Amino acid sequence: MEGNRHPHAHPHAHPHAHPHGPEAHGPDAHGPGGSRPAPLRRRLAHRLRPHGHEAADKVDTALETSREGLRTLWLSLLVLGLTTAVQAVITVLSGSVALLGDTIHNATDALTAVPLGIAFLLGRRAANRRYTYGYGRAEDLAGMLIVAAVAASAVVAAWAAVDRLLHPRDITHLWAVAGAALAGFAGNEWVARYRIRTGRRIGSAALIADGLHARTDGFTSLAVLLGAGGAALGRPAVDPVVGLLITAAILYVLVGAARAVGRRLMDSVDPRLVETAEEALRAVAGVRGVGQVRMRWIGHALRAEADIVVDAHLTVVQAHALAAAAEHALIHAVPRLTGATVHTDHTPTGEDPHASLAHHTGRPPLVRGMT
Repeated sequence: MEGNRHPHAHPHAHPHAHPHGPEAHGPDAHGPGGSRPAPLRRRLAHRLRPHGHEAADKVDTALETSREGLRTLWLSLLVLGLTTAVQAVITVLSGSVALLGDTIHNATDALTAVPLGIAFLLGRRAANRRYTYGYGRAEDLAGMLIVAAVAASAVVAAWAAVDRLLHPRDITHLWAVAGAALAGFAGNEWVARYRIRTGRRIGSAALIADGLHARTDGFTSLAVLLGAGGAALGRPAVDPVVGLLITAAILYVLVGAARAVGRRLMDSVDPRLVETAEEALRAVAGVRGVGQVRMRWIGHALRAEADIVVDAHLTVVQAHALAAAAEHALIHAVPRLTGATVHTDHTPTGEDPHASLAHHTGRPPLVRGMT
């Protein structure tokens, strides 16, 4: 029984079709770990609703989330493409370098849909002997390409602004410039709301980051109005200065995007998710202690590994059933968690489960509570 590992692909008695996470099951939904039993209506619904964590269900979920992500990306590309086309025409007519910088930024933001779309398509592919966790990491590679694209747009915008400061030129069609700025703000804000909403629903950090990027682009579009206003007041130098301010805004977005992508590449997760997982494991009847809980993002899905301590008198079958219950509790409690490997360790009679866990795993126990 010692060192028994429980992979995710175990057969549950009931196929699973409802969402996991706190929003689907409240803190009392699992009975033994809650402060009060779940309402009868919820318990009956839980029993009657199809359950299970079969591989086919997970593939269907991955396909559905990738479809939703792709739909969001293509609609965003269409809206930002139209916005950029309008701004490009007015940039050529007016000669506004601030509007040029904003147009470049919006074009870059629109084109980020391409690597993300490819990543979502790759994420549909099933795991194999070479890529045993699947192709979800393609989203992280797409994030790196997005960071590089944002950096390139900053360089081009800065060069255009400095060149205009050194070689001043009158701006024309000021009302058209103002209208293009407002169009840029409206297009980016719509795309930002759409991307962020979808990203949160499917658990895609890359899509959320791209939405926040679009929101920043919207406010930089409004800054173009300052350049048009300065030109109207006879101060054409305001336009390239605003272009430099837009460059600074692009760099600010670049730092945030690079930090987010870097954390994802380093397998960073929100510590609150780990705490949620530990609480869910401690709430499982029969779990004597909880050791290390490890999580990582693979695309827009989470995978977990956890160590638990069980009674020494359990048979292998009983320990396996308890590990299955622990995994089931994890998937219900942690949003976007699609699989977990639960390691069971036993405690000899009369021995502290904390000490047993440290002895068998070779590392200090992270036990915070016992059932």
